[in-house]
Amino acid sequence: MFWWIIQRDLLLAMRRRSDVLTTLFFFVIVVSLFPLSVGPEMNMLRTMAPGVVWVAALLASMLSLERMFSSDYQDGTLEQMLISPHSLSILVLGKAIAHWLVSGVPLVLMAPVLGIQYDLSVDALLVLTASLLLGTPVLSLIGAIGAALTLGLRGGGVLVSLLVLPLYIPVLIFGSGAVEASAAGLGYEAHFSLLGAFFLVSLVLAPWAIASSLRISME
Repeated sequence: MFWWIIQRDLLLAMRRRSDVLTTLFFFVIVVSLFPLSVGPEMNMLRTMAPGVVWVAALLASMLSLERMFSSDYQDGTLEQMLISPHSLSILVLGKAIAHWLVSGVPLVLMAPVLGIQYDLSVDALLVLTASLLLGTPVLSLIGAIGAALTLGLRGGGVLVSLLVLPLYIPVLIFGSGAVEASAAGLGYEAHFSLLGAFFLVSLVLAPWAIASSLRISME
């Protein structure tokens, strides 16, 4: 059932390519506009690159949070998941993974290409990609909690942003900090260790929190 949930959500995402492309285009546009507005000062671009890319990735991942459970809520699939004999925590973990594959992985793949605009070194680009690869699953898992809590509410998109944004801040700080440390020639292992800790804690606790939030919202 876990794998079926992932395959189903990926298939539905491919049928709604516009939603996937909207997230990716938003990320590309935001990251690409900053070099045009700041100018060709390379030192400034290299300094601001980690923060710009990470903030753009964070905002892009938030665009699709409202749709994570809304279609299942409207067509009755979510009710079937709630009464299913399978663990709801496992099912919602599959939906969070599918959300990351659709919205997070394209950002990770595009980040090195966009980082070239900021004159980042090869090592910094590799660290940037690795930090996004480790941090974007945390964004999907935490964001799923907010999406579940605001399910069915009017203006849920705004409420999701208000709920999850404070929880995103540590991931943003240490994700961009790893790239800044690499660019400065300092060790970035501590930043990666903290990102890994965030990922493990989210992987263990977030499915339970998402399942509990869905039950509350459905009641």
